[in-house]
Amino acid sequence: MTENNKLLAQNIYLILASLFIASLVASNLIFQKFFYWYPFDLKIFDVKLFEISVGLLPYPITFLITDILSEIYGKKKANQVVIAGIFASLFSLLIIYVGKLAPATSWSSVNDATFNVVFGAAPLAVLASMLAYLFAQFVDIRVYHFWKAFTKGKHLWLRNNFSTFSSQFIDTLTVLLLLCSFEIIAWNKFLGLLISGVIFKILIAALDTPLLYIAVYLFRKKFNLQPGEEIQNI
Repeated sequence: MTENNKLLAQNIYLILASLFIASLVASNLIFQKFFYWYPFDLKIFDVKLFEISVGLLPYPITFLITDILSEIYGKKKANQVVIAGIFASLFSLLIIYVGKLAPATSWSSVNDATFNVVFGAAPLAVLASMLAYLFAQFVDIRVYHFWKAFTKGKHLWLRNNFSTFSSQFIDTLTVLLLLCSFEIIAWNKFLGLLISGVIFKILIAALDTPLLYIAVYLFRKKFNLQPGEEIQNI
């Protein structure tokens, strides 16, 4: 690989890592708002199908990015981004804590009560999300590379979807267990939110498969990579 291509590969890696971390932190901060976007009034265990947290909107992006990183940069580089996400989540938690301690002025458009309503549950959410995220992302990367080795670099759709399906289920289950245990979400909504969240994430994972194919095609064309080959030494 030429020096110019190596520099380009490094820059793309940093951009993907930045998008990954931004999506992860944003999902932790906005999770308390729930919305309903399915056109039919279908309920599962007292929860409407696809009555989900807006925090789920950026979260699938993280799994798409780790699949791209796993395919092009390898398992080690993908794991490095996951670990960076942990530190980013902890740092955002520290910032929120300091923000809560700082008293609002009398003329502040956001007073202490409003701030605490919006971000009061964020520390618990970050903890729940981080634990779930640890399990899910490492499962995602391991399953992805298992199928990559098993298929000898072929059938990209299979490893993308199998890894994402399994990791997204673990992620949703772990987050809801912790949030219900902390009484942030009522237990009577657990099963409904679990099923809705998993179905939503599976649909998104299936929809992002073409995006993964496009990304991998562009990488292979630019860096002259063979199927299953990874960029080394960047």
